[in-house]
Amino acid sequence: MRYSTRPTASALILAASVVCGAEPEDPGDVVEVIAPLSLDDAAEAQAVHADDIAEQRSLDLADYMKRNLASVFVNEAQSNPLQPDLQYRGYVGSPLLGLPQGIAVYQDGVRINEPFGDTVNWALIPEPAIHTVHLLPGSSPLFGLNALGGAVAIRTKDGFTDRRTTAEALAGSFGRLGLAVQHGDNNGRFGYFATATMLKEDGWRDFSPTDAIQAFATGGWRGEDARLDLGVTFATTDLIGNGPVPVELRAREPTAIYTRPDRTRNDLVQLNLTAQRDFSETVSARGNMYLRDSDIESYNGDDFDSDDPRFNAAVNRTKTEQDGFGFGLQATRSDTLGAGRNRLLAGITYDAADIDFSSNTELGVLDETRLAVPVGLFAPGAATALAATSDTFSVYLSNTLEPSERFAITATARYNSTHVALVDQLGTALNGDHRFSRVNPALSATYQATATVALHGQYSESSRTPSPVELTCADEDAPCRLPNAFLADPPLAQVVARTLEFGVRGTTATLSWRVTRFRTANENDILFISAGAYTNAGYFDHVGDTERQGWEFSVSGQLTDRLRGFAHYTVLQATFEDAFTVTSANHPQAIDGEIPVDPGARLPLVPERLLKAGVSVDLTDRLGVGADLQHVSRQHFRGDEGNLAPGLDAYTLVNLRADYRIGNGVTAFVTAENVLDERYATFGVFGEADGVLGDGFEDDRFVSPGAPRAGWLGIELEF
Repeated sequence: MRYSTRPTASALILAASVVCGAEPEDPGDVVEVIAPLSLDDAAEAQAVHADDIAEQRSLDLADYMKRNLASVFVNEAQSNPLQPDLQYRGYVGSPLLGLPQGIAVYQDGVRINEPFGDTVNWALIPEPAIHTVHLLPGSSPLFGLNALGGAVAIRTKDGFTDRRTTAEALAGSFGRLGLAVQHGDNNGRFGYFATATMLKEDGWRDFSPTDAIQAFATGGWRGEDARLDLGVTFATTDLIGNGPVPVELRAREPTAIYTRPDRTRNDLVQLNLTAQRDFSETVSARGNMYLRDSDIESYNGDDFDSDDPRFNAAVNRTKTEQDGFGFGLQATRSDTLGAGRNRLLAGITYDAADIDFSSNTELGVLDETRLAVPVGLFAPGAATALAATSDTFSVYLSNTLEPSERFAITATARYNSTHVALVDQLGTALNGDHRFSRVNPALSATYQATATVALHGQYSESSRTPSPVELTCADEDAPCRLPNAFLADPPLAQVVARTLEFGVRGTTATLSWRVTRFRTANENDILFISAGAYTNAGYFDHVGDTERQGWEFSVSGQLTDRLRGFAHYTVLQATFEDAFTVTSANHPQAIDGEIPVDPGARLPLVPERLLKAGVSVDLTDRLGVGADLQHVSRQHFRGDEGNLAPGLDAYTLVNLRADYRIGNGVTAFVTAENVLDERYATFGVFGEADGVLGDGFEDDRFVSPGAPRAGWLGIELEF
């Protein structure tokens, strides 16, 4: 990770380059090139390079962020390694419908939040294709919808940045087998890069395999003052994550599941064309155009409360087809003003999607392994067929003024206009037409107090329009088993986030450090209210205002020629600011199926304290070792928004790794995770287990346990 301490207005322009897919100038070892100076560089963006991810031997991008980036935390609701609910400062980017998404994710300028529910399928991002990643905090309007708490900007490799050929294989615990290859080259004007990966494993819990294939390829041309790139992303995954299990069953059988299967299949094809032209030393333009085809199918076996003793299970099937198209165009101008500089950025974006969703519920029975076996009878009235369209047009303008080398101030504004149309394919009950628009502003400043210390502050706003899935599942009297049921529901309003942030950062001879105080307040926040012992049963509703505020303390650096390390500590208060009553039928203290929530109650599944630390040591010229630690404080269960019951326990994880460079481009490596074999859980919800498991199971707590101690061996070849 790298942090900037020099306020330069070029940061603003180059940040948008990342979002729009253009390649920024060579940043060297500072992160200033990736974030708007006043919006995100001032808020201290975190930067990751491909070499950082490779050194950690991380499973994927989400795994790396969980272990290394400040204020990032993962709930593993499904207990599948490729289905994490990734949190940043209490805002989530998750592949699961049912969570109020608050992180915008871009790959080469393409917003890859899925249009149906703003979800983020981390499993579809090919990790070997990543060149740089920038985690940008705050409610930056520059990054459009959904950037309530932050944004992730990914830039992929090409034949000009990565001219090498590598192959990697690993095997070990849980029957995991991983393969990855990549190759890139150029002749000065034309370049290409391609990578492919495969991951298979049986899973550490019963009946929980994972299969994933990812591929990425790009070709590009470079001229004296222009460039053109075409990238193709392909991914197909078959993920089984069987979710939370009753705590009493887990105590008896640590690898047990409750009911099965909970299967999700993803198929993605994405094309992205990016272009850049420098008209002069002060004026440039860049843009991109993309097509995105993302299909998701789910097959979920659940228990079923039926008056007919022949049936005690249900098989819920869904199919979501999402065809997206969009483009972005921006121009920048830089001028000298006396001893200072001024940089102006202006742009437009357009994103559209056609969505087809269908679902049905088939009755069934649970066999001796709690597999839901369908019997050919479908639940009446449970079928859904919905067509939806969503389009968003945005215009943004940002200006950075540097009156001197020590001081810079930036003003930004973005106008978003979104239209969501819903058409019921089986009747008219789901029909709807929703329009949302808003101007989001931001203002920030940076002051270089000394040669090594800088101060920064910002105020920014961003918004999120309700997604199609939220607009069709907002009735507490008829909760949805997402994404399997929809009803005609009351409309929801936009969520508006306002961030105020101050901080100081600096460097010493060997270290970079920063201290940040932040506060983000959400207006009209939308919460998924749990309605049972499932990760996806409930409804969406406004819960008034919420707040996420806290402190971040970070230090990192190259301590000696052979020793480098980092440490991050976050204190986060994520709270409800308004009183309300929430449905929580299985809560042990519920009255008539409801519990009260008072102002100041903590948001479920958001820890108050996070500590991360890591160290890497080159013991010899050939042997390197490393370790990282994560400590997570206790969390409240979903369904305990009132904080009335005991929550998930705090836990500490320690991971180790070692690399040995054999020679001739051959490196052997070993990784070990949870080496202390910590028994922990990252997700909790309330439910009733006795209907399936018998009267001996009286505890109403369900948890998604974390993986036990595990290890893998691998080899990497570089040609």
